[in-house]
Amino acid sequence: MKLLLVVNPSASSVTARTRIVIQKALSADHRLEVAATSRRGHATRLAQSAAHDGFDLVVVLGGDGTLNEVANGLAGTETALAALPGGSTNVFARTIGLPDDPVEATGSLLDALEAGSTQRIGLGVMNDRYFLFHAGIGFDAAVVEQVERQGGLLKRFAGHPLFVAATINTWLRHYNHKRPSFHISSRGKDIHEIEPGNDGMFAVCLNTDPYTYLGSREISFSPETTLQTPLTVITFRSLSPSRLLPVLASSLGLGNNRVSESPIVDYQVDVSEGSISGYDAVPWQVDGDYLGKEKEFYFRHEPEALNLVLPLGVRDSY
Repeated sequence: MKLLLVVNPSASSVTARTRIVIQKALSADHRLEVAATSRRGHATRLAQSAAHDGFDLVVVLGGDGTLNEVANGLAGTETALAALPGGSTNVFARTIGLPDDPVEATGSLLDALEAGSTQRIGLGVMNDRYFLFHAGIGFDAAVVEQVERQGGLLKRFAGHPLFVAATINTWLRHYNHKRPSFHISSRGKDIHEIEPGNDGMFAVCLNTDPYTYLGSREISFSPETTLQTPLTVITFRSLSPSRLLPVLASSLGLGNNRVSESPIVDYQVDVSEGSISGYDAVPWQVDGDYLGKEKEFYFRHEPEALNLVLPLGVRDSY
């Protein structure tokens, strides 16, 4: 096979030694080319060129942001995507069952390639930006913005504690949690008209589950959502700590309640499309990558949009 390895040298788990070991492993039985990203959006252009030049597979050694960029470059093509965990959280790589260690994950990838374990998966789309696992509107995007303002070096080494601190700081100082930020409407796959919808302070469109990880623990909003189902859209109508904490506990698997049972949550499954209108400009993010602020959003599910290499043993689950 003809492979392109896209490396984000700034990702937290990417060291020179790791990169060399992975390159040697991938090049043993495949024709390998290597490209390092140097700026935002670079990975998308590398992926587009790879698809145009007839590469069979683009392997990403980096975090979820780099993986998202490559997915945007490959969506709608026959060139497949493979993930190797190189970031601080690696939500998507962990979701599909890859080991946290990138060298160990390379072994799993090579086994999957030998077995032909590739599957066509669906993607979510928010304002023409594809996402692999989720897009967030409102509060969580504001948190990501605060994390990115700290700079790459701090994000690389502080990891999850930085996100926890940013969440608290955002709630206290950087987000209006006293009134709704937007109105959201959506349509299910078997419904012909978009339903009236609800006001919200934070919404997440899930293409799969979990939403993210807190250390080694999944934050799971919708266990039934997979890469083969339409989107699940979860809208939070309140950011009151006393009402949010039970939802967080449920998402961590603590207690007997489900996130969908919370009175502050509007929970919609099998969503094919929808729209969001902000009362002011609202922050948004896809796959943990902050994209700025907008007032209008349109989202949809695009089935069978991307070829994905899946580790052996999880093919039937996703």
